Amino acid sequence: MKLSIKRLTSFLLVGALLVLAVNTSAQQQPTPGPISLTAQEAVEYALANQSAVKTAKLDELIQLAKNKEISGLALPGINGSGSYQYNPITQKQMFNMRNFGMPKDSFTVVSFQLPHNLVGEVRLTQTLFDPSVLVALQARKTLEDLVAKNVTRTEIDVKANVYKAYYNVLSANKALTILSENITSLERILTETKEIYKNGLAEKLDVDRLIVQYTNLQTEQTKLRNLIELGVAALKYQMGMPLKQQLTLKDTLSTARIVADVLDMDKFDYSQRIEYQLLQTQKQANEYDLKRYKLKGLPSLQLFASTGALRASDKFDYLQSQMWYGYVNTGLNLSVPIFTGFQRKHQVDQAFLAVKKSEVAIEDLKQGIDVEREQSASTFRNNVLTLEAQEKNMQLAQDVYHTTQIKYREGVGSSLEMTTAENDLLLAQNNYFTALFNAIVAKVDLLKAYGKL
Repeated sequence: MKLSIKRLTSFLLVGALLVLAVNTSAQQQPTPGPISLTAQEAVEYALANQSAVKTAKLDELIQLAKNKEISGLALPGINGSGSYQYNPITQKQMFNMRNFGMPKDSFTVVSFQLPHNLVGEVRLTQTLFDPSVLVALQARKTLEDLVAKNVTRTEIDVKANVYKAYYNVLSANKALTILSENITSLERILTETKEIYKNGLAEKLDVDRLIVQYTNLQTEQTKLRNLIELGVAALKYQMGMPLKQQLTLKDTLSTARIVADVLDMDKFDYSQRIEYQLLQTQKQANEYDLKRYKLKGLPSLQLFASTGALRASDKFDYLQSQMWYGYVNTGLNLSVPIFTGFQRKHQVDQAFLAVKKSEVAIEDLKQGIDVEREQSASTFRNNVLTLEAQEKNMQLAQDVYHTTQIKYREGVGSSLEMTTAENDLLLAQNNYFTALFNAIVAKVDLLKAYGKL
């Protein structure tokens, strides 16, 4: 039984310790009312509350906000500006007055500036053609799909963890139930044996053996209860549930339930796996990146228009009603890349290699998926066969134990025979609990491998 307890909860112990550390502050809060959940309801709770899912959904919202930012590149931009300039010493220029009709050379110094200058302007710009903006607009949907698929992948991982943690607790609870029944049965036999010993029809050795067995079973029962508490804590952590929340599990665990609703393993397409979908989408994003660098050599064209007003003065009198001089201008800006030091070529090469790298990753993933499918299917079949065999073996050990008890009560059996039958029963139960847990975990892994979780 000790071996069974360790196997049933070993993969959750580390998670449970993390839970106890992370939620120390939460333990100071009032205890919420109890809730009872099925495995499906536990998964739904986790999808709404688990921090990994929340983070993935926030990343999705961030990407949506970035896409709106990209959309703004295609819309006109309007900027307002103003400037004030004070010239304590104005710049002067020398002119030959002969150029202005004087009969001979004569020079004079003239300043075209005034000490105080104030300008206000509103400028509009509209991109008419820009390859980078064009490709960015085309890639928005792909980037949205990428973060949406990442949310789905996170949800699948959370589902697998919650299912395993949930069924681990169910399996441990079932082990505790059977162990408690064994203790009750052994306690009854121990009481009867003590009475027989008082009457001189049994040896003290028989009583001592039963006491040792009874004490050992009680010790294992205490250990199992403690490990169930840790398993429940780990389940709450996987669900994103506060440790103080009281939780009971409504589902039951049986061999028939595990083997029921097994998917058709002959029908499979790689697109059913979210990892494959993610790599395909990432490849599309890399292809858009390659397209962007290729089109970077094309010209870009912008429309601009501006209007404003300015005024210069020899003194700061802008708060008074004075004449302002307005202006309006408009035009086009054409930018033609001629030579960029081969940077664009090298950027194209890097983007092309990134696309090829995505193709290699996709092929590698397909091979990995094939291996995972074969392994998970084989493991599931073997674990189901083992579970069915161990269930029959446990039932047989139970019958032998009951028969041995009857023989012992009737005085035709020894305490040694009953001890042996008890040990055989515990071993059979141990093997059954281990097979039960391994089978349900194998089913979860099988569903995940086939993209059906």
